[in-house]
Amino acid sequence: MTGANGQLGRGLVAQLSASGGHVLAAAFDRADLDVADAAAVRRALRDAPGGPPDVVANAAAMTHVDRCESEPEAAHAANAVAPGVLAETCRALGAQLVHVSTDYVFDGAATTPYRETDPIGPRSVYGRTKLEGEWRVAAALPGALIVRTAWVFGPGRNFVRTMLEAAARALRGDGPALRVVDDQRGSPTYSDDLAAALVALVEAGGAGTYHVTNAGIATWWELARAAIDAWGHPELPIAKVRTEEFPRPAPRPSWSVLDSGKAERLGVRMRPWREALHAYLQSEASPLRELGASS
Repeated sequence: MTGANGQLGRGLVAQLSASGGHVLAAAFDRADLDVADAAAVRRALRDAPGGPPDVVANAAAMTHVDRCESEPEAAHAANAVAPGVLAETCRALGAQLVHVSTDYVFDGAATTPYRETDPIGPRSVYGRTKLEGEWRVAAALPGALIVRTAWVFGPGRNFVRTMLEAAARALRGDGPALRVVDDQRGSPTYSDDLAAALVALVEAGGAGTYHVTNAGIATWWELARAAIDAWGHPELPIAKVRTEEFPRPAPRPSWSVLDSGKAERLGVRMRPWREALHAYLQSEASPLRELGASS
């Protein structure tokens, strides 16, 4: 697998390492393998310590959407070229590829959950390069599994951790009052749950494009509120603000809700996002372990 040290990558490593039915042949991070280098990818997969893999999971990407706007060539290499290289290599090895994509391939203007067959229309460099990555994967390996997800949180840096750290500063009096966007909607997704879903989709013979997120809909404000309440600080105020009050280089979709019905019909059903959030906050990777108990 690639992207081993990212949020999803760590979840996949843990999931596969704990599974009695699977063997993790190799786990590469960005420092270990340039996934846009075709020759390097071929060598790495062919000579993997556990032998050439039957399935390759691509959890590597350039996901900082604003940085993608200022570094489009790097975004194109990571999000478009690299998935195609992996797909071509998997075809040569006779391996399956699981490629993770994003809600940003849509324009974010919908009001009902996006299905896999809905028209795409990315509005950012990140979205356009991720969409091109999907196309390259499908062209090189028609039987590949492409999974779109959204609003991922897990080990490492993520929105939940950022908000809890900001809340801690506000509670100490050495940080500003909290202000969070309340006009963007999506389905917060725990990386460990997503990792388990990817494994289950492979086991179920999934191929083509699927949407997978935790169940339910939230705004960023609602996610922040739920995390801070779970920490034990419902008294801490959080102001609701609109997207235009936080101008960013890359446009943010106002609607990121994905319809996971296709995956559910294969038996892959995700729990509600609030349950997943509580599981994350109780896990070994929880930021609450660093922030300490509620004061």
